[in-house]
Amino acid sequence: MGQRKVIKVVEALPHVEGFGASVRRSVGSEEVETLDPFILLDEFLVAPPSGFPDHPHRGFETVTYVLQGTSEHEDFAGHRGEINSGDLQWMSAGRGIVHAEMPKTECHGLQLWVNLRSSQKMDEPNYQEIRDKDIPRATLENGTTVKIISGEAFGVKSDVFTKTPTLYLDIHQNKNERICLDIPDNYNGFVYVIKGCSKFGETQALGSAHMALILDRPGCTLDVVAVEETHYVLIAGEPLNEPIVQMGPFVMNTDQEIQSAVFEHREGFNGFENADTWKSTIGQ
Repeated sequence: MGQRKVIKVVEALPHVEGFGASVRRSVGSEEVETLDPFILLDEFLVAPPSGFPDHPHRGFETVTYVLQGTSEHEDFAGHRGEINSGDLQWMSAGRGIVHAEMPKTECHGLQLWVNLRSSQKMDEPNYQEIRDKDIPRATLENGTTVKIISGEAFGVKSDVFTKTPTLYLDIHQNKNERICLDIPDNYNGFVYVIKGCSKFGETQALGSAHMALILDRPGCTLDVVAVEETHYVLIAGEPLNEPIVQMGPFVMNTDQEIQSAVFEHREGFNGFENADTWKSTIGQ
């Protein structure tokens, strides 16, 4: 179907979220409210005592990818652990999670919110946690390295299970090198630049640090030429084509479902049992 074009460039400006955490939001901002199936992408930089204390989720998945540092997490079902540099947590909130995410050291990373189909929004919550050493990689002849967080690229496939089909690649590309990335032509997608500067797509749109480049559809390839050494992620997914109604940490299909989520969280039932009495250790 040919080459993808960049149809919009969004500069993610810093603002404060949670408890004093610096966040740059691209997808999920006023410029790009959603990009089906993606609800939000945040680049976060947070150090103790700031962070994201106790808060709920329902109806979608959070993908936390730590670039540098260590983050702790704890939830009301008794799960607790650490995510270190290069590690990934793919959490399906499903019908309900209340958790805290707090840095143990200065922590830099990305958090992606992936929507769930209406038939999966009330599934039981679950986690996938993958250590950096276990995330598969491809190294190209020109020296470009690609971590395949989910999906498949350059003949390498991730073991991460995605309820919503998602391609998530972390790419380090050397100066002046060109690569061509394959993207399923029915997927919506975007690039987020973490560091450096490159030219993307058929029109070679320039993208530099903290910019999201929204791609058109269809198209099965994305051409990238590195102006300088560049670190970026490519994220693409199969659209669900369902209504999206969001209120903060709840993402459902109708206003009534959102009202139910708020009520059930407040009253502590239907997935939010003990939510009104539980307090994390790390979030205090």
